[in-house]
Amino acid sequence: MNISKLICLLSFVIRLSNAANVTFTNPILPGFNPDPSCIFVKEWDNTFFCTTSSFLTFPSTPLWASKDLIHWKHASYAINRGDQLPELYRNSQLQTEGTWASTLRYRDGTFYLITSYVSWHDGWGPIILLLTSTDPYDDASWTGPIRFENPEKEIDPDLFWDDDGKVYMGVARGIFLHQVDLSTGKVLETFTVWNGTGDRNPEGPHLYNKDGYYYLGIGEGGTETNHSAVISRSRSISGPYEGYENNPVLTAKDTDAFFQTVGHTDYFQDAAGNWWCVALATRSGPDWEIYPMGRETVLSPMTWDEGGWPIIDPIQGTMSGPLPTENKYVPGDGFWVHEGDEEDFEPGTQIPRQFLFWRPPKESLFEISPAGHPNSLQVLPSRVNLTADSQFEPLEEGMGFISRKQSSSVFRFTVDLEFNPKDADEEAGATVFLTQYQHIDVSIINTRSCSSGELEQRLRFRPEALGKPGVEVPPTRTITTPQAWVGKPIRFTITLDESQTYNFTVAPADRPEEEIWMGSASADIVSGGSGPFHGTLLGVFATSNGGTGKTAAYFSRWRYRPLKQEVEAGTFLPIKE
Repeated sequence: MNISKLICLLSFVIRLSNAANVTFTNPILPGFNPDPSCIFVKEWDNTFFCTTSSFLTFPSTPLWASKDLIHWKHASYAINRGDQLPELYRNSQLQTEGTWASTLRYRDGTFYLITSYVSWHDGWGPIILLLTSTDPYDDASWTGPIRFENPEKEIDPDLFWDDDGKVYMGVARGIFLHQVDLSTGKVLETFTVWNGTGDRNPEGPHLYNKDGYYYLGIGEGGTETNHSAVISRSRSISGPYEGYENNPVLTAKDTDAFFQTVGHTDYFQDAAGNWWCVALATRSGPDWEIYPMGRETVLSPMTWDEGGWPIIDPIQGTMSGPLPTENKYVPGDGFWVHEGDEEDFEPGTQIPRQFLFWRPPKESLFEISPAGHPNSLQVLPSRVNLTADSQFEPLEEGMGFISRKQSSSVFRFTVDLEFNPKDADEEAGATVFLTQYQHIDVSIINTRSCSSGELEQRLRFRPEALGKPGVEVPPTRTITTPQAWVGKPIRFTITLDESQTYNFTVAPADRPEEEIWMGSASADIVSGGSGPFHGTLLGVFATSNGGTGKTAAYFSRWRYRPLKQEVEAGTFLPIKE
């Protein structure tokens, strides 16, 4: 066989392989990863890139990379310094503030990420921000943000280049298109286009130029169980836009599907020309009561024939489509979204890339392997605890809290704590955290004995559900720390089982068989409420609870092991290591 025939045969085999449907499971970006926007970039070695929302977590606006749409690795954070967005330091009582839905696009060697910072601090007034990068695997490569004019005070910005070189920014609610100057953020011209099918909250616009039409996809119905994706098109960018007669193109409303709240879509093609849809969804079933990981990113194959409308497969836990060949070679020093943690905080290392703060941190509160405590993460106590108070000043005081996203339906999280509190009310421990008003803690705390008034080191289990009135909350449980444990490392263990119950235990780190159960709590406590857009974080904290204590907490042997994913109601699949 000559070389040319061999090349043709290999090309045919590759196309055939790409065309064959492959089974995959949702979500592709599990855990707190809502409002996805994704692209395929041939120039970067045929790589897919996605971004998701951050709200008050920091670093903010993550970028994910994949070669095969299934294995996703963290590439960078577009907002990785507090001075890029100092408004994130505000002490807002509304936990839904922060960076909302972004759009990611690529053009002429540059990645563009446009997002909105949302706050009610001085009344409703979202700030639209544009960041750019020429290296998606390098935090330092992200420049900006440029602050854009936002005359309608709207959210969910989209970015679109027309064939004539003009650039447009779409915003919601009540979809507007603005011609903009990318270098200054100035709005040059404005069009009111399409407001959906008449349902509430038309938002999340994305504009596509295909087959002589401008297609405008949006979400509507609100990001709850009525959420839907709808689409329209026009021959002119300024309209009029005609809605698809078979809208919505994707939804789970009025169904008993396990994946609910489906919407906020983005569409893109792979190297073989196949079309794909990403959307957000919650694994809650129609009851929409227990979904601790909040809104996650799901994937569906779609067809989009020339001159026609997109047809998208309904979201399920197990699906199939013409996936690219499996490929886990993704550069950079990031982490895989499905993997667990084995962190020993070795001297000379940095805060792990997957760790997150609630708002930009006061960096002096955290140190890896401080003098006298190698292989530990030192957390100094903040004045405020995880709930904080109205006098809290995040920039000056900081919060002694650090975490990672919960990324699996069943898991085991353990961390060792060396903490010998000296003053009253000093506290350190581990937590399942949704917002400041919804978290479940297990800790060591110094309290005064009711009988003698002497300080006494105790172990405490305490759920906080201020953000979800009416939910059933187990009582706080406090026990005296066994004398043999005092002054020695104590292991905190948090597990989540198939019943969606968190279980909290403590044990001496060197004798884990002496484990003591501290309490259990339903994941209902950390679902919705004050964090309807959020997902849970697993972390550690140290606080003086408003007192004068300054005793450091030393955390070591941090282990997070994701065990199973629930892909349909009651169906759990083991996570491969």
